[in-house]
Parts: sequence; C-alpha cells; structure tokens
Amino acid sequence: MLKRTYLKLVEYQTEQSRRHLEEVRSIHREMRGYKHDFHNHLQTLKSYLDAGDVRRAKEYLSELDERLMNVDTLLKTGNVSLDAILSAKLAQAKNENITVTVKANVPDGLTVSDLELSIVVGNLLDNAIEACRTAGGERFIRLFLGMKGKMLYFSMLNSAGPKLPKTGSLFKTAKSGAHGFGLRRAESIIREHGGWVKFNSEDRAFTSEFLVPALT
Repeated sequence: MLKRTYLKLVEYQTEQSRRHLEEVRSIHREMRGYKHDFHNHLQTLKSYLDAGDVRRAKEYLSELDERLMNVDTLLKTGNVSLDAILSAKLAQAKNENITVTVKANVPDGLTVSDLELSIVVGNLLDNAIEACRTAGGERFIRLFLGMKGKMLYFSMLNSAGPKLPKTGSLFKTAKSGAHGFGLRRAESIIREHGGWVKFNSEDRAFTSEFLVPALT
C-alpha cells in the first residue's frame, strides 16, 4: 500500500511538472509573438503621431500596455527547462504578493534531465510559496542558482512561520497528505545523482540548498 501511494505521488509530481513546463512554453510563444509584432506597433504609433492624433496614440499605448501586463516575464538563465519552471513558479509568487529576488545563470545540456530539474526546483519553490503564506510579516523568496565548477548549486531563503521540528533530514508540519512530499522528492532526485541537499527551519525563515554534479 505504501508503494502504491508512493508511485501515485511520483506520478502526480511528474504530471504537475510537465504541466508547468507546457504553461511557460505557452507564455514564451506568446512573448515571441509580441516581439514579432513590435515593428507593427511602432509603425501604428508613428502613423498616429505623424497625423497629429496624440489621443489615439495614447489610447493605443494604454491598450498595448494592458495586454503586455498579462504576459509574465520569462526568466533567462541559459537553461530552457529552468527558465520554464522558474517563470511559472515566480509568477505564482508575484500573484500572491511575495517579493522575489532571483540570480540564476545555468548552462544548457546538464546531466540532470529537464524533467528531474523541473521537479526538484518546482517542488522547492512550491514549499517556499506555501511557507510564505504562513509568514506573519514580510513575505519573500531569495533564490540563487549557478555553477560551481561542474556542480550545480542552488540556495534559497524564504520567509516562513514558526520553526518546524525536524525528523531526519526533513520537517514535521501540521498538514497531512502530499504536503512535504515535494521535499522528499527533491532530496531523493538530488541524492540519486550523487548530490548533497540540506534544509533548515528557523523562526520565520526556511532555507533550502543543494549541490549536484551537472556537467560531464
């Protein structure tokens, strides 16, 4: 029964990650469309201004600005899969009024698969967003992701509620079900690749770190 539950949770996490990747690929396609149309927008504005019709030019700009506000900014880390999952999760955090600071620069073609990377980073960000919901004061996520030689290094600090009791390498929570499984999945994948992972809970803050071989 435990094995069946585990496999169902793995399947759920995998499907969730695929869905997030497709959502952000859709965002990317839409943004490319705006880039393609940029020249046409400039020509339209120029024609209004040449005709002295400032009012219509302003209305056009306002409409364009409103449409662009609905397109989430796609992060560019150098790795397509990371661009996708980071953009999706950080857009979610922004919608929940969580202040996000990101510094990420990662090459493409890592030995860790795109799907595994999206599961790990996506689950850690899910955990951070959920922790921010319990924070009483400032809500923030500060994330760093980059290479140290041939190793991929991830570090994240986020606001949280009271300090959580630790069981092994993970933490007990008041919630049941699949909550907390994301941390287990992330830890499992990193360790399967010979990596190191650490989580730490303090009062009002939570940190996540991992270091994993990523280049041949």
